[in-house]
Amino acid sequence: MSRAHMLLVEDDAALAELVTWHFRKEDFEVSHTPDGEEALIMAQERVPDIVLLDWMVESLSGIEVCRRLRTRSAVPIIVVS
Repeated sequence: MSRAHMLLVEDDAALAELVTWHFRKEDFEVSHTPDGEEALIMAQERVPDIVLLDWMVESLSGIEVCRRLRTRSAVPIIVVS
């Protein structure tokens, strides 16, 4: 059985490292980017099982990333601010 994949979109490096550590400890595979545009590309290349999305990220706002992801799939999204 494959591990669940989480896409973490967070521009605070320290927070991203902490969240990544905790989710990997729970056996998630974690992909991370601080950039909204890159997040959309990553999600298209490999649809995650869940997205943890910061409200304010680089290049494209978290709300816009959320809107665009919603048009592509029904992946669960948790928005943090």
